[in-house]
Amino acid sequence: MHQAHMEHGHSREAIARRLARAPTVSYLRDWVYGGIDGAVTTFAIVAGVVGADLSNRVVLILGLANVVADGFSMAASNYSGTKTEVEEKAHLRAVEERHIEAVPDGEREEIRQIFRGKGFAGADLERAVEVITADPERWVDTMLAEEYGLAKVARSPLKAAGSTFAAFMLCGLVPLLPFVVEAPASFELAIGMTGVVFFLIGSGKSRWSPVSWWRSGLETLAIGMGAAALAYVIGYALKTLV
Repeated sequence: MHQAHMEHGHSREAIARRLARAPTVSYLRDWVYGGIDGAVTTFAIVAGVVGADLSNRVVLILGLANVVADGFSMAASNYSGTKTEVEEKAHLRAVEERHIEAVPDGEREEIRQIFRGKGFAGADLERAVEVITADPERWVDTMLAEEYGLAKVARSPLKAAGSTFAAFMLCGLVPLLPFVVEAPASFELAIGMTGVVFFLIGSGKSRWSPVSWWRSGLETLAIGMGAAALAYVIGYALKTLV
């Protein structure tokens, strides 16, 4: 592959600069999660209310209540879940530090077996074990990554929650806009606008995925429209029953 098409340079200087920077943490999944859920749940409410042949006022009341309440609920849940991950990592770090202090030979043997599994042997293996266990922090970081599969950099619970809430609000308000301005054919316009949101979310996240932008966009569009169609059918059925 030509150098111009690569995501970053591979010269000695470029590599040194890149590795000298602190590892970054991605909150993309929080944005995607919040955005899709915001658009799906709000549009599902809109579709259900329209299917039940209720007024635009009901659409706005239920839709706005959902955007605020469900958005906050999702953000709170994401905050708690991410905070649990941080606390779990802190707990495991304390466990490894205690084990290294109490049974250093046993922990050193764990490092030896881990790197033997990676293909190290003989003097190279012993040198790797010596280098890693010479620094307690590096030793613990290695154990957390290799034994527990934990990333070196922890995600911020506040940033994760904020990303989810912001995306939920932004995307969740889109299906309501035609009803806010009382546009003609509000429901049909809401379908089109929400479909665009689904497609943009899907195609946008494809930048960090091996899936093509159009395929990712269509996949997200199908998921969102499927949820909305289900809500519409339920609302229409309830209208005929109640």
